[in-house]
Amino acid sequence: MRRDTFLRFLAGLAAAGALPAWAQAGVNLKMMIPANPGGGWDTTGRALGKAMQDAGVAASVTYENKGGAAGAIGLAQFYNASRGDPNALMVMGAVMLGGIITGKPPVSVSQVTPIARLTTEYNVFVVPAGSPLKTMADVVEQLKKDPGSVKWGGGSRGSTEHIAAAMIARDVGVDASKINYVPFRGGGEATAAILGGNVTVGGSGYSEFAQYIEAGRMIPIAVTSEQRLKGIAVPTLREQGINVAIGNWRGVYGAAGISEAQAKALADMIVKATKSKAWAEALEKNGWTPALLTGKEFADFVDRDFAALRATMVKAGMV
Repeated sequence: MRRDTFLRFLAGLAAAGALPAWAQAGVNLKMMIPANPGGGWDTTGRALGKAMQDAGVAASVTYENKGGAAGAIGLAQFYNASRGDPNALMVMGAVMLGGIITGKPPVSVSQVTPIARLTTEYNVFVVPAGSPLKTMADVVEQLKKDPGSVKWGGGSRGSTEHIAAAMIARDVGVDASKINYVPFRGGGEATAAILGGNVTVGGSGYSEFAQYIEAGRMIPIAVTSEQRLKGIAVPTLREQGINVAIGNWRGVYGAAGISEAQAKALADMIVKATKSKAWAEALEKNGWTPALLTGKEFADFVDRDFAALRATMVKAGMV
């Protein structure tokens, strides 16, 4: 098709109100980040917004942070305020599913529109540099002596680091219901608590702790991956005799009440953004593993993961 013919075709679609979102000039996206600044969802949402602009599918992206309750507060606001808006997105992931299982909030992800899974990331557990506990073996020894004396710090209740802590306790013979888990509303708060020695062990994605590990202010003691992460000399839990491995995925949902065509248009925009230079740089910088899924495949994945997480949490004594 000649360029002038194609442009006339797009103009006709626009006049009929059928122009795909990716082809509209000046699309202004709104990104709900249901967590405080500084954490994984915040980093993911802002990296995605930059990639969407870099790919030319969005003219601008505005961000709103609304932390609390494993994303449930931001989810409720997104559901109520963005209904029917084809240019609204919300960052979410496995943490939100865990929070819904434990907290049973009035609004669930089933009420908004699945768009795409973006990445998978594994958690790293760290201790502050001045801690008398230097290894995961030290932590386990203390946990067996007095479970409550070990404060685990991380994301909201039901986060992957919370689930991992409970699984660790269960695997080493400690009642998982006795673990002392301290939830934080965002990665910035958790980091401050770890650096201040207010928690014994902290857990999050490696990218959130990398600068402090490199500066010697945090000591990494284990990762929750099946195998060691590329370029990171930190042993897995399984290498240390603890049969625990769990990953943390992140993705985006669209507003409630949008059409299948509008949802597909958003998914197409996401796919194009993930091919941009800005997104490739974000993956490299943050150590994220690309895990793109869209449409029904993503919706089915969420259903399966919700069931699997619930089964894991029941076994770990969290539900």
